[in-house]
Amino acid sequence: MPISRQLVTACCSLLISAVLAGCAHTPAYEPADPLEPVNRKIYAFNRTADRYILRPIARTYVDVTPQPARSGVHNFLSNLGYPVTIVNALLQGKFAQAGRDTGRFLINTTAGLGGLVDVATPVGLVENDEDFGQTLGYWGVGPGWYLMLPFLGPSTNRGLVGQIADGVSTPERLFEERTQYVLTAVGVIDRRAQLLSADGFLEQQVDEYVALRTVYLESRLNDVYDGTPPLDYGEEDLEDGGFEDDDNWREDFGG
Repeated sequence: MPISRQLVTACCSLLISAVLAGCAHTPAYEPADPLEPVNRKIYAFNRTADRYILRPIARTYVDVTPQPARSGVHNFLSNLGYPVTIVNALLQGKFAQAGRDTGRFLINTTAGLGGLVDVATPVGLVENDEDFGQTLGYWGVGPGWYLMLPFLGPSTNRGLVGQIADGVSTPERLFEERTQYVLTAVGVIDRRAQLLSADGFLEQQVDEYVALRTVYLESRLNDVYDGTPPLDYGEEDLEDGGFEDDDNWREDFGG
C-alpha cells in the first residue's frame, strides 16, 4: 500500500520537532558533544577519504584548470544557490539586505552571464551568506549536539535540519536529476579546492578533532549573530582559545 504524502510530511515534522527539542544553547568552547567517540571515528574516516580521494581530485582540478575558469565555476555555483540566502534573509526579517541580495542575484544572472562573472560586488552589492540553520539560531534555537557527518563534515542538530531544509529549497532541484548530480559533484570539488590553502592548519594542531570542532562552532556562532555574538556565549573565552588569528581558516570551514 503506498504511503501518502501527508503521512511522510507528518513523520518529517515529528522528526524535526524532536531534533529541535533537543537543541540547547551551548558556547563554542564548551560544546554538547555526547557522541564524541562516534564523531571521532567518523572524522577519522572523513580524513582518510579526503587524503586519498577528495584532496588529490581538488589538487588536480587546481593544477589543470586556469584560475579564470575556476573563478567562473565558483561564481556560477554561488549565484545558483543565492536564492537560499535571499529567502533566509527574509525569514530573519532582514528586509533591506534581502532587497540588496535580490538585486545582486538579478545583476549577476543577467549582466554576469548566468553568474559566471561577479559584476555585483564592484557596484557595492556584496555577497552575504544566510541559511536555514542560521535562521533557526536567529529565532533562538540552540545548536544542540555537535555532529560529524560522513563525507559532509561538521554540523549540529540545528545545522542538520537547516541543511535538509535548504536542500529542499535550493534552485538546483529545478534541474533534472542527472544535472543535479553533476552540479553537486562540481560543487564538492570547488569547495575542497577553496580549502586547500587551509590544509596546514589542522596538521599543526595537537588534537585535530577538537580544533575543527571549536573553529566550526565559533564560525557558526558568528554567522548567526552577524559577527557579534553575545558575551554569555563565552566570546571572551573563545578569544583566549588560540584561534583568533585564523580568521580565513575559520571562514572557510564555517559553511
